[in-house]
Amino acid sequence: MSGTGDKILASMTNEEISRYSRHLLLPEVGMEGQKRLKAAKVLIIGAGGLGSPLGLYLAAAGVGALGIVDFDVVEESNLQRQIIHGVKDLNRPKAFSARDRIRDLNPRVEVAVHNVGLTSENALDILHKYDVVVDGTDNYQTRYLVNDACVFLQIPNVYGSIFQFEGQATVFGAENGPCYRCLYPSPPPPGLVPSCAEGGVLGVLPGIIGCIQACEVLKLIIGNAPSLAGRLLLFDAWRMKFREFKIEKDPDCPVCGDNPSIEELVDYEEFCGLKAEEEPVDNISARELKARLDRGEAVQIVDVREAHEREIFVFPGAMPVPFSRITQSENTLNPSVDAVFICKVGKRSAHAIRALREVGYEGRMLNLEDGVNAWARDVDPSLPIY
Repeated sequence: MSGTGDKILASMTNEEISRYSRHLLLPEVGMEGQKRLKAAKVLIIGAGGLGSPLGLYLAAAGVGALGIVDFDVVEESNLQRQIIHGVKDLNRPKAFSARDRIRDLNPRVEVAVHNVGLTSENALDILHKYDVVVDGTDNYQTRYLVNDACVFLQIPNVYGSIFQFEGQATVFGAENGPCYRCLYPSPPPPGLVPSCAEGGVLGVLPGIIGCIQACEVLKLIIGNAPSLAGRLLLFDAWRMKFREFKIEKDPDCPVCGDNPSIEELVDYEEFCGLKAEEEPVDNISARELKARLDRGEAVQIVDVREAHEREIFVFPGAMPVPFSRITQSENTLNPSVDAVFICKVGKRSAHAIRALREVGYEGRMLNLEDGVNAWARDVDPSLPIY
């Protein structure tokens, strides 16, 4: 991408020259580069951990128009890393909260809010208006959707992802470069990779990866700079190490290869296996469990959270069996007594029940619906929700 292509570059006012003077002093940027930034339109998908530094730094740099796609609302747990939002924004839509913070930082930036979920039905209509797309999402179905839409529209896709202490960044969709499917032809099985809400994330990590993405966006717009296209940058925040891997364009890629077999957007939830029917489990609500315990009924409570997570609070009377060792617990359970499995939000505990069924456990197993967070919300408000 050579900046903003054939667009007529706008002039710079004296106030803008003063504001962006530190850019103008760089010969690699200069007046022309800053004008390209002013003329550019960038779409940020996700106003969370990655979208926060992206929105702030792209606005501060003078990108003329930003679009923000997000349909979520600001929650207290977001504030540990999503620095574009504040306490005053709790329960507000993230896209509008981000817009207001960007306007406060740089009123010259036009901000378009797309307070919707990105889908196969609306993606092309939204993305085609922009010069660069930045992927700040946290789920596989949206990553594949963004990738395919960018390939079809021939728009660079600046990719980033984070988990716990590790992050990745690269540029997909550059001329003759690979796309996301070249690197990851298929998604992992559902439930194999926990989300940040389940696995956690170091608060500064999305700031670092988001800044790397922002840098790549600026270079793509200004032009004449080597990008991360064809290179996957990996960062380990805990060990403070960077690594880099070469990514080859796959000639057999079904989207960007020599003979693509996918030529329109598909059902990405189905592609990622999210519509596959999982074996159902029997649920019990927090209030129902409390009532059974109050009646003195015999119940085995199995806590599948890891040891460090149980330190947040100990569930009374629960037997700790980490999910990673769940199939080894078959002989420690009494099949004549109902067993209630608990975790943070009820997902790992449901997988634990299915795993024990597969190894032949025949006792009745119940899943605490919405996990220990439901217990803290509905039964014991003195406990934290995390």
